[in-house]
Amino acid sequence: MKIVFLDRKTLGDDITLEKFNDFGTVISYNSTKTEQTQERVKDADIVITNKVVIDKKIIDNSNIKLICVAATGMNNIDLEYVKLKNIVVENVAGYSTASVAQLTFSFMLQFINKISYYDNYVKSGGWENSDIFTHLDKPFYDLVDKKLGIIGFGTIGQKVANIGLSFGCHVSYYSTSGKNNSATYNQVELETLLKESDIISIHAPLNEKTMNLLNKSNLSLIKDKAILLNLGRGDIVNEQDILDELDKREIFFATDVVSKEPIEKQSPLLKIKNKDRILFTPHIGWASKEARIRLVDGIINNIKDFINGQ
Repeated sequence: MKIVFLDRKTLGDDITLEKFNDFGTVISYNSTKTEQTQERVKDADIVITNKVVIDKKIIDNSNIKLICVAATGMNNIDLEYVKLKNIVVENVAGYSTASVAQLTFSFMLQFINKISYYDNYVKSGGWENSDIFTHLDKPFYDLVDKKLGIIGFGTIGQKVANIGLSFGCHVSYYSTSGKNNSATYNQVELETLLKESDIISIHAPLNEKTMNLLNKSNLSLIKDKAILLNLGRGDIVNEQDILDELDKREIFFATDVVSKEPIEKQSPLLKIKNKDRILFTPHIGWASKEARIRLVDGIINNIKDFINGQ
């Protein structure tokens, strides 16, 4: 077997791929540009890709038997065409649930507890020059009794709900698919969730229903001082519209994802006037070390299953 990994760098240098050598010859590329893909996969039996696109043209000019997506989402693969060509496509589900939920609460607590402000206060010499033992110039708040609204109630959304409950939050959710029902949590319409929630956390996939889901027409419903978190996909929140809202009034926004990744220099989000109202991370929610190890193990199991099923 010849295995080609097209964007190995997306897994990080601290993750080993040694186990893949058990299956045959492994060739890894840190990254692959669109014009390089065809040449690199033409003789491959198995292709591993995180974000590199495998389309009809690539498929027609190769002998690929198995495509392993090093992620849960498979929108970079022409799924309809691979079916026609009898090519197996496997992803890895569930590996990042804990990691995404953890970043969600890291964002949340950063805004709630004002950690950056107080850390800077101490490091800049404020505390050592104080005449009292504490410093309360920047109010912070309890999570207890806050209303946490979750948009998208799949595995990750449910995990966030459970953690929120342990913090004493009142949890409600909006199911973007309409298929996720819960006896534990209150299901509401999107408009209600936006109006009532103190914290809104997005954990939905990007599709026709969620594209531009939050925009000028409904972002204005979010109450003052509320926190909006996006750990789904960038295009779920209209970036210009949330920028306008952030500059207009005191709400807070944290996002792990943007519409074009890596973020573009001209992104509206980088032009915000009130920088303390926004937090960024560069699409790392899925990527704790443990999550990446689980991902690699999942890919290996998919290859084993494929080989054993031949």
